Amino acid sequence: MQVKAILVAGGHGCRLYPFTRYTHKTLLPLHRRPVIDYALGTIRRAGITDITIIGNRFIGQIAQHVGTGLPGENIHYVIEEEPRGVKYALDLARPHVKNCRIMVYFSDNITTANMDVEVEHFRSSEAPPGCVLLGREVEDPERFGVGVFDENGNLCNIIEKPDVAPSKMAIGGIYLYDERFWDIFDSAEKEFGEKVSISDVNKKYIDLGCAHLKDLGQEVWIDCGTPDALQEGAVLAKLGVLDCEPCNIRDGDAVAFFKD
Repeated sequence: MQVKAILVAGGHGCRLYPFTRYTHKTLLPLHRRPVIDYALGTIRRAGITDITIIGNRFIGQIAQHVGTGLPGENIHYVIEEEPRGVKYALDLARPHVKNCRIMVYFSDNITTANMDVEVEHFRSSEAPPGCVLLGREVEDPERFGVGVFDENGNLCNIIEKPDVAPSKMAIGGIYLYDERFWDIFDSAEKEFGEKVSISDVNKKYIDLGCAHLKDLGQEVWIDCGTPDALQEGAVLAKLGVLDCEPCNIRDGDAVAFFKD
């Protein structure tokens, strides 16, 4: 079954004002490349070639930079005219990814982790493989969705931005879902209304016993939604820790991807 990606690049970017008054946060620089190049690099290294990008009023700027993608890719652009929550944003991409298995990627998440093994499993599995959630231990888990584990160490719940975190395992930003995603999302919306979150969907997968946690361990993961995080990411990019070059593509071949 085909695996496609939804790159969510909407919202106001309030934590990065005043820069996001004039451009989208994914076009802000990490050293010599914009944030979106690193997000696309992760998607491309996973072997996904069909990508739907959801953007706000700056979608034209994103399209001008990304273009039609690399050879063999399909890039779709969808405008989110106003931020109305995750359900509204993802619904805009639904026609492009229906009846597929999908990666949902919130664009300000930058990581050195590779998802190629998991994506290949999703592509080849005959039975619905459930969902894969990326997690990493952090010192400030209260800022994230936090994993709750049972006595056997299995993920049994996710609490969104708790006052007292049950663990240091932050979960969020990049997800893989099987073909049941939209039915489960619609079910969650009926239960939670317009404020339904990705965590609500993940909990339903957990309740079904088919959510799998990928612990990133020592891999880099940065939420580039704040000025401090952008600076941290820029330092790592300059040192070569972060890499936005897609695999097996030379600079001269990646005209649509590498733009100065």
